[in-house]
Amino acid sequence: MSGQPVPLLRTPRPERSDAARNREALLVAARRMVEQHGVAALTMDALAREAGVGKGTVFRRFASRAGLMAALLNHSETDFQAQVMTGPPPLGPGAPPQERLRSFGRTRLEYNLQAARLIEAAGRTGRRSFAAESFAHLHVVHLLRELGVRGDLPFLATALLAPLEAVVVEEAVRLEGFPVDRFAAGWDDLVRRVLEG
Repeated sequence: MSGQPVPLLRTPRPERSDAARNREALLVAARRMVEQHGVAALTMDALAREAGVGKGTVFRRFASRAGLMAALLNHSETDFQAQVMTGPPPLGPGAPPQERLRSFGRTRLEYNLQAARLIEAAGRTGRRSFAAESFAHLHVVHLLRELGVRGDLPFLATALLAPLEAVVVEEAVRLEGFPVDRFAAGWDDLVRRVLEG
């Protein structure tokens, strides 16, 4: 044995630029497939065909279908956050805060309907990250503050976000047949009551 200590953890090597581009291309193709045909149609084989690569390339990138779904969920969340931070109004900056809050609710509702299927398909790897949950919560707190709402803003933000969670939306819309427009109108009414309180 040499006198050199053995590192317990290795720092992961940064992803090569061509590998990052390939990963992005695969995720864009996967998202397109989900939008056109639904989550059930997205398999490793189907993605390889859609992207014009070998199945082994897809497995090397994501290891399993659950890993693919988790990566797609993360990719979608990153895009959603970018729309909120820098996208066009009313979801992005530039619109009055009440309009932004209403747009956020509608967009989050629609996003979570799709995300519910991805979360289910991703299994244990599909749990939303703390960062994703924190982003939504901090954004709503920020808008409530801009609107001059009084009270416990973190609690009010939690109350406003709770009905938009994927598990709630999935059960109400897909299992109980609650129309999306009615759900969105109900959320707008909840926002109005919070703002008037």
